Amino acid sequence: MTDAGERWYVVQSQPNAELKAMEHLNRQGFATYLPRYVKRRRHARRVEHVPVPLFPRYLFVGIDMTTQRWRSIVSAPQAVPDQIVASLRACEDGVRLDLRPSFHSGDKIRVLDGALAGCFGLYEGMKDSERVAVLLDLLGRKVRVIVDAESIEAA
Repeated sequence: MTDAGERWYVVQSQPNAELKAMEHLNRQGFATYLPRYVKRRRHARRVEHVPVPLFPRYLFVGIDMTTQRWRSIVSAPQAVPDQIVASLRACEDGVRLDLRPSFHSGDKIRVLDGALAGCFGLYEGMKDSERVAVLLDLLGRKVRVIVDAESIEAA
């Protein structure tokens, strides 16, 4: 925190409105922090990597209760130790999510979604950063199919 009287508080926002709440609080002169991570999202046959809140509906606000007009914050602020926010900020840049599946060739898998949902097969390998090759038992024989890496799980 920059000022000696400021402490970190956690406040609740409306669903999916964390960024909007953060903008409003910043405009009112509050220091804010919204920890986020990058999530892989599939929509309309496209794969996107989007930042999403680490704690949905919650964000951290730096407030000096003695000098700032904090009553404009609708949710009741709950005090948080400064070291929690400091450790979240320290980890934020160093954390990378490994999007590759942790399967080995020959592992049994199950397809989660799509036209082949519920089919069982064997993991064969990665084709690129987002797709994997699997061998499925279809029509009495093994068929190689390429699917999204997030569409399979261990069987």
